[in-house]
Amino acid sequence: MTTYALGFPDIDRSALPLVGGKGANLGELVRIRGVRVPDGFCVTTAAFRVLAEHSGELDRLLGELARLDPAARAAIAETSGRIRELIEGAPVPPAVASAIAERVAAMGEGALAVRSSATAEDLPTASFAGLQDTYLNVIGLESVLAHVRRCWASLFTERAVTYRMQGGIDHRRVKMAVVIQRMVFPEVAGILFTADPVTSNRKVSSIDASFGLGEALVSGLVSADTYRVRDGAILERRIARKELEVVPAEGGGTRQRAVEPGRRDEPALADDRIAELERVGRAIEAHVGGPQDIEWCLAGGELYILQSRPITTLYPLPEVKDDAPHVYLSVGHQQMMTDAIRPLGLSFWLMTTPAPMLTAGGRLFIDVAPMLASPARATVVDTLGRYDPLIKDLLTVILDRGFVPPAPPAERPAPPPGGVFGPPPPIEDDPAIVAGLVERGQASIAAMRRAIEATSGPALFDFILEDLKELKRHLFDPQGAAAIRAAMDAAAWINEHVAEWLGDECAADTLSQSVPGNCTSEMGLALLDVADAVRPYPQVAAYLERASDETFLDGLAPLEGGREASAAIGAFLDSYGSRCAGEIDITRPRWAEAPTTLVPLILGNVKMFAPGESRRRFERGLEEARAAECDILDRLRRLPGGEDKAEETRAKIRLLRTFIGYREVPKFGMVQRYFEYRKAILREARRLVVEGVLRAVEDVYFLTFAELHELVRTGSVDRSVIDARREAHAHHERLAPPRVMTSEGEIVTGAYRRESLPPGALVGLPVSAGVVEGRARVIKRLEDAALEEGDILVTAFTDPSWTPLFVSVKGLVTEVGGLMTHGAVIAREYGLPAVVCVDGATRRIADGQRIRVNGTDGYVELLPPARAGAR
Repeated sequence: MTTYALGFPDIDRSALPLVGGKGANLGELVRIRGVRVPDGFCVTTAAFRVLAEHSGELDRLLGELARLDPAARAAIAETSGRIRELIEGAPVPPAVASAIAERVAAMGEGALAVRSSATAEDLPTASFAGLQDTYLNVIGLESVLAHVRRCWASLFTERAVTYRMQGGIDHRRVKMAVVIQRMVFPEVAGILFTADPVTSNRKVSSIDASFGLGEALVSGLVSADTYRVRDGAILERRIARKELEVVPAEGGGTRQRAVEPGRRDEPALADDRIAELERVGRAIEAHVGGPQDIEWCLAGGELYILQSRPITTLYPLPEVKDDAPHVYLSVGHQQMMTDAIRPLGLSFWLMTTPAPMLTAGGRLFIDVAPMLASPARATVVDTLGRYDPLIKDLLTVILDRGFVPPAPPAERPAPPPGGVFGPPPPIEDDPAIVAGLVERGQASIAAMRRAIEATSGPALFDFILEDLKELKRHLFDPQGAAAIRAAMDAAAWINEHVAEWLGDECAADTLSQSVPGNCTSEMGLALLDVADAVRPYPQVAAYLERASDETFLDGLAPLEGGREASAAIGAFLDSYGSRCAGEIDITRPRWAEAPTTLVPLILGNVKMFAPGESRRRFERGLEEARAAECDILDRLRRLPGGEDKAEETRAKIRLLRTFIGYREVPKFGMVQRYFEYRKAILREARRLVVEGVLRAVEDVYFLTFAELHELVRTGSVDRSVIDARREAHAHHERLAPPRVMTSEGEIVTGAYRRESLPPGALVGLPVSAGVVEGRARVIKRLEDAALEEGDILVTAFTDPSWTPLFVSVKGLVTEVGGLMTHGAVIAREYGLPAVVCVDGATRRIADGQRIRVNGTDGYVELLPPARAGAR
């Protein structure tokens, strides 16, 4: 027998497919001791299915809806409107109406609340809050049945349909249940968040409260008192002036009325009620297993809980096994790749790095609390702040609060020997050191390529595990680390001393231009050479304009100049095809697999530059660096003690130019190895698809390396794990990772400490000196780049794959980065003024807006449009 109605006591979270998110949550709430929930029942999704299965017209309209693009708002509104009319006009099936009538009669006389409860609603990764409908003070069976149909129809409001489209949720998979609940008429109602919605602190509860029904507060009709509470202590109290309240209307529904003048400024809640709400919220949170968004009300002196749903906007916390204070530093902000990474990519990174890292929200974090507890805490903060002042400010805020107390002397970790926080290791100024490091690294990669081609099955994964040791040996080679550190310290020394002696800011930036051996900057110049091979042949350029298939290189041969262009692109891919946007994630397609990504960049270079631009650009940078060196040394020699100052500065310049190019080499070696691992793993994945073990090649991305190793060994996998992780990754992609957060979940905010900035300037970290004005091109994805001469690139972050764009722009603004991250190093080498760590740059700067980038002092000005005819 089909069940069309279930009482709350008969429901738990396992019943979600039958009663929807809201219904399942209410079923859990009635199980919690001390939580009072108004009595009620759920009209199950089986009832909705009876209606849907007997309507061919509904099935046809759903198919039409599924074919629409999320941006087609008019078509979505029209089609979803027809679906709602169809559902609201259809009678409730007799068996369903009978089941509802029996439950309503058992509840006795009185008003009811009728609420939607979709199967994709109030979930851990998607709340859908407010997207379906709620009806209050519903009186009589006929009115209940009419409002059930309205709830069913609200599954297809324009906003609900668009939300599902944006979340990739199939309309046919989502069903609607309906909650029917005894109506409570409160004196006060509101919302309780068991985590602070502003700071995300899981230890702080936030309460909104106002007079009358809570729906007025949720819909924004009335102002609310707000309270922030922690462990019974009220941290903040703000009492609003309450002009209106929403109350039941005679005969059903609700109405607004003015609050009596004498009550308008009264607090909605007494202190004991605030404490009670916090206690009940923590009990619900503990039962459900995560922070909650709770609707509550006070009626007749009793506290009622009307609904509880997960807070889906909080950034997840790394899993740890203790209650000690932890401070998590985002690895993605240091690596200039803040996108969510799939499980296979995360596991490869964890196997590669020697640093202990944690994962949360598809990103990597380092717990710096042990370093902050050590006697070297000031050195740690100052060193991190040298490359990212915001990090220094954030960590200083945390330390000033006493969040991380100093460790007892017996438990203090020993200070790290050398490395980033210790004294620099000695190294000679010898270009042969870099040449030897590069030669040994490339020889190792060549040997690995030969060996991996002949390896498959479980042996492949054993091979990769062994080769990862070789990767780490080159990636963290002490001599290579010393070379990079020598360049970084030389740059810092030059900037500090030249500013002190001569007053020149950021002198090392110009001195870093056109250094030898920077594989990433050489890649950008190499793509200019590809454009030189295309430019003489209009047919080739026209063909590339239409290229959309990754096999487009095959079609070049018959065209005049096609073989030359194909050879040039092929040679570029042979050298740099292992790169891509987000290349630290092994699951990302590489340029060699998706060469169409490069086509807009090649065509942009064809349009904007004359032949030989690569050579001219490098030589121009070299001349500017030499001229800057001569100027600085000449002026230093005129100072007291000038010969010594000049000689010491010349030695530091030599160190800088000898070793700064090597900064990009170890990571490139890692990326080259990752590409070979990736190709071998995808060969295994294709075999597993053919054998029916996997449904798609991309399924391997949602397994860890160890799980994939076991799958290849046993030929068995739990597909539900893959599905759950794919869904979780889609949720993680929508989250913005914090730069720093604590184990309480608080996303700490900081500020740049600057003075004398122009009004309205957007502040960031200066990483490449100079001032430039131009048109902002806000670009989220590399393949969407459409640049013109004089543009300034504004983006969330750049990694080495973005380098080809740097030759086409005259300035750079990013939301994340640091003094020695990729974008900064390449901007200095190309002589581009650059400001990074500009919070919300892609949101606060409009595409096409004129801006001024001050890469010396670290800010961006938003300028008025240029006058017609002005240049």
